[in-house]
Amino acid sequence: MNTPAHDATPERAPSPGTRFQSRRSFLQSAGTILGASTLGLSAKARGAETPRIQGFERPADDPDAAKGWRPLSDRKIRVGIAGYGVCQFGAAFGFQDHPNVEVVAVTDLFTERRDALARECRCAKTYPSLEDMVKDSSIEAVFVATDAPSHTRHCLEALQHGKHVATAVPAVFGSLEDADRLWAAVKSSGLKYMMFETSAFHADLHAMREIYRAGGLGQLVYAEGEYFHYMSEPIDSYKGWRIGLPPQWYPTHSNAYYHCVTGETFTKVSCLGMPSIMEDFKPANNPYRNPFGTEIALFHTSEGGMARMAVSWDTPGTGGEMGRIRGQRGSYYGQYRGLAKNLPDTKRPPVPPSVSGPYSGHHGGSHGPLMNEFVSAILQDRTPLVNIAMALNLTVAGIVAHQSALREGEWLKIPEYKL
Repeated sequence: MNTPAHDATPERAPSPGTRFQSRRSFLQSAGTILGASTLGLSAKARGAETPRIQGFERPADDPDAAKGWRPLSDRKIRVGIAGYGVCQFGAAFGFQDHPNVEVVAVTDLFTERRDALARECRCAKTYPSLEDMVKDSSIEAVFVATDAPSHTRHCLEALQHGKHVATAVPAVFGSLEDADRLWAAVKSSGLKYMMFETSAFHADLHAMREIYRAGGLGQLVYAEGEYFHYMSEPIDSYKGWRIGLPPQWYPTHSNAYYHCVTGETFTKVSCLGMPSIMEDFKPANNPYRNPFGTEIALFHTSEGGMARMAVSWDTPGTGGEMGRIRGQRGSYYGQYRGLAKNLPDTKRPPVPPSVSGPYSGHHGGSHGPLMNEFVSAILQDRTPLVNIAMALNLTVAGIVAHQSALREGEWLKIPEYKL
């Protein structure tokens, strides 16, 4: 790893008990006291209407998603799954329907969620916590779908018990020190680690990556990535971690439009933030003392180019994860235009037929391909696509970008991770 001096030392993620006495923090505290019967459970688990969550819109299933799929092995990987919160990610990637997977155990801190996850995954064994589950010697791999502030701790716990690890985004939460700890743990373990960055298997980004690898784009001169997710009210979350979240602490969906195309890194950043009119983004009303609802970052890249990456929570209108790229030999703005005459096949890799329908549709059809990539990497004993280096590069650039925004756009160096 080439790690420059940390020009910025981001504030540590708040402790779970941190609270500010606003209207919403009072509601959070009430949820903590009352436990699973109130704010501790997702809306679905409470029997209320599930809120609309961006990325979970179901487009039409791709009838060709399984075309050409061939089993790599008849072996079944024994998987444990942790987390079934408001996004219900524990079941949403389809581990339970992969022919090379047996979900042998699940866990969630809340009994109703835990039981619901077990039913969805057709699994008989449950544990009260991830810490208990990873002691099960029969489990080979763990999917961490818990709250973002716990991702690093839970991944480290699984690695320490000899488990391959897949995790929801982001890899770490606001801490460069945690990034270095996770890097060291994965490197020393010899185990597979993969972050499930959904943009990585969007159809457009996958096409960009294949054309880039084939030389059809050349070195990238400029990349843009955008993650616009308007939230008039914060999405329900464990201990309210989403309330006032610094936008660039959740940067992977936008940063993917460079990192997941090229595998290269950002080297330094200047970021500007705009103070929000929304109450949750007033510093006194959120545990991060974050004033920004929108942060726009300009990066230098290791190729010598530039990238602009935007994350916004408080701007209504067109939303989602989007990106565009321009290289010395071509560009991709919805389609390829450039000098290459013989383009590679840009169709996403096939997934098992049992996975192609219900779990490939979410987040631009990325769920099934992400899960299948992790399973395939274990079966083939190879490095997965969104490996530990890419996962950290996707994440830490945003941590430093937020510090730059707090310093009114000061240029800051970014740690770079390379396998």
